[in-house]
Amino acid sequence: ATADLLAVIAALPQGAVILPGLDREMSDDAWAALEPHHPQYGLKHLLDVFGMARAQVPDWSPETLFDAGLSTARGKRFALLSHTLRPAAVTGAAPGDGGLNDTDLMDALSGVTRIDCPTQADEATTVALLLREALETPGKTAALVTPDQTLARRVQAELARWGIAVDASAGTPLAETPAGAFLRLSAAMAAEAFAPVPLLAALKHPKAALGQTPAALRNLARRLETAKVLRGIRPAPGIAGLRSALDHLSDRTEGTDQLHALADRLEAAAGPFVDLLAARETDLKALASAHLRMAEALAESDDAAGPDRLWSGEDGDAAARFMAEMLEAAPALGALRGRDYPAVLETLMAGRAVRPAWGAHPRLHIWGLLEARLQHADLMILSGLNEGTWPPEPKPSPWMSRPMLAEFGLPQPERRIGLTAHDFQQAGMAGGGGVMAGEVVMTRAERVDGAPSVPARWLLRLGNLIAGTGAERTLTAERGLRDWVRALDDPGDLIPPKRPLPRPPVEMRPMRMSVTQVEKWVRDPYAVFARHVLKLNPLDPIDADPGAGDRGDLIHTALEKFIDAHPVEMPPDAKRQLIAMGEDVFADYADRPAVRAFWWPRFLRVADWFIETETARRARGCRPLAWEAEGVYELPTAAGDFRLRCFADRIDRDPAEGLEIIDYKTGRTPSQKQVESGFSPQLPLEALILERGGFAKVAAGEVTTLSYWKMSGGREAGKETPLKDARTLTDEAAQGLAKRVVRFSDRAMPYAPRVRPMFETDIGDYDHLARVRAWSSVGGDGDGNGGGDGA
Repeated sequence: ATADLLAVIAALPQGAVILPGLDREMSDDAWAALEPHHPQYGLKHLLDVFGMARAQVPDWSPETLFDAGLSTARGKRFALLSHTLRPAAVTGAAPGDGGLNDTDLMDALSGVTRIDCPTQADEATTVALLLREALETPGKTAALVTPDQTLARRVQAELARWGIAVDASAGTPLAETPAGAFLRLSAAMAAEAFAPVPLLAALKHPKAALGQTPAALRNLARRLETAKVLRGIRPAPGIAGLRSALDHLSDRTEGTDQLHALADRLEAAAGPFVDLLAARETDLKALASAHLRMAEALAESDDAAGPDRLWSGEDGDAAARFMAEMLEAAPALGALRGRDYPAVLETLMAGRAVRPAWGAHPRLHIWGLLEARLQHADLMILSGLNEGTWPPEPKPSPWMSRPMLAEFGLPQPERRIGLTAHDFQQAGMAGGGGVMAGEVVMTRAERVDGAPSVPARWLLRLGNLIAGTGAERTLTAERGLRDWVRALDDPGDLIPPKRPLPRPPVEMRPMRMSVTQVEKWVRDPYAVFARHVLKLNPLDPIDADPGAGDRGDLIHTALEKFIDAHPVEMPPDAKRQLIAMGEDVFADYADRPAVRAFWWPRFLRVADWFIETETARRARGCRPLAWEAEGVYELPTAAGDFRLRCFADRIDRDPAEGLEIIDYKTGRTPSQKQVESGFSPQLPLEALILERGGFAKVAAGEVTTLSYWKMSGGREAGKETPLKDARTLTDEAAQGLAKRVVRFSDRAMPYAPRVRPMFETDIGDYDHLARVRAWSSVGGDGDGNGGGDGA
């Protein structure tokens, strides 16, 4: 239809159609062999509709636009690119066959540079440096041409370091502006039933205030995290789930009422919108109106109305126009499910962009491919020249095959490649952009998102064509730009990262520790330093998956209640009673979906295994002496008494074997070798405390058996794993502990990180603070002096 319209325009008395970059020197066999991905294919198709031959198209005289020397250079460059992009059916001729010798090739590529950058970040920095350099020449203009909007935004950010604002013709997507993002985040918060991540994202947005100052609201949001309401296991859905999580806070510290008040204000602001989202069928206008009321209520501060804050600025004005147009057009969409609203909002918002009204630099520009056809700059930088970006990947039609598209007269998917190839090639008769401009720099990134990339097919063919000629050196002369990029952020003399070796004063070193912390002390002394000296405690993840640690606490509590109720004889309905006790323990977490869905079925399988195992043990005379029992042992040293404490899951007496310490495990169970090597000294140290009389409920005595009871509730619900040679393990643990306490009582002994990690893939809570990845990747281990003593 467009071609038919252009044919009518060309036939009008004052009508004209300009064909930019029409190649009339191409041989007839090459012209006949053109395929949709060739830059001349679109012009050939148009001439076929016109019923005209290439020879019938007159020149728009170049000398009226350029000086003769520039026209000659452009003619040679055009001839080189024409030969480079010849159809595959007629390729194979040498450059000289196209009328260009070595001198002509160098003339054609004079002013053209190709730069292959290591990464996308390097490419953005290179382009920014080129644009900045152009400003050193009075009156010189420069433009970046790329279809990659991510690269364009990176270049804008790089130029900001010099205080240079550049307008991108594509603008900033409305969804990524503060106002647009706030609309998206507030809709997602309500649609996802106030789940932790979307709730925090909305409450911490700069436009959110909820009747307070934005800073005050952010402080309340942080307190929701640190109070373990939003960190750890996800609360139940909705405001009711948030209130329930607040009710379960163990520490009623000052300010909890403020968190309840925050939940009340959230409910008042979002209630009507949440009700509409839950509807099976409603209309877009009602949803959008309720969303706007909620967003304005969220944006209201202590000194400004919500609309004034939400719709201020260029992005706010654009968001207001967008929402007004959506409300006006909403009746045409008809009914929809409420839960579909966030997706509809994002889809409609995706096509909107925001552009600054003023403040952009007058001599620097960032253009898309279409804008570059219509404008000219002294320096043209063509970036993103990789397969998949420029040219784009051809996207096949999901409904029609290529033969079907051809029969219907519809363009092939490769047609878009031909259009972008023409953007790359064409000169523009009014002095436009593309590779036919006067000064051109072509850039690409060798790695994209960490993976190797493939150069654009035009760069590959051009490189193959000029390989071994003087033009090859002309094309790749970078003028030291790589060095500039490296020097831009070069701090000078680099200090190689080394393993941190903190040596706090002796009086600050911990002299009270649990047996589980001793295990961490053996593997990663830095973690002990961070927790006990720096007083840093790790936070639970936001919206965490059900973890083995929390599940273990619930199972431990249920088993403790059962043994407490039946320490001697097993009741006839033991399984029923244990499950009833488990229900009581799990009741506090009944509103947490992950607990009921994942943990309760596992507990039922654990209950079956435990009752069977416990019944067999009681039948042969085993009796629990203590459970969840606290034990303390004080080791005298020159620096003072070292206090070791523990909570033993269970201590039994076997009439045949003697004292046995049992440790319940719901996660990974240490092996015999790991205990012997000192990686996991927990059970041997508990045996040491028992032998030294450290348990109030159990008289001192020699421990003959150490056992792990793995109760995962998986395919194998439970398993007993006794350790061999408990006597030797206990003695070695005692000796290792004594040596370790003495060594770390020395001011010169450092708390080095990752001294003896059990697995290289293990990630500690304080690895980021110790910069483990930085020094381990360059071999900066230093002298840890932290391992080797068993315990």
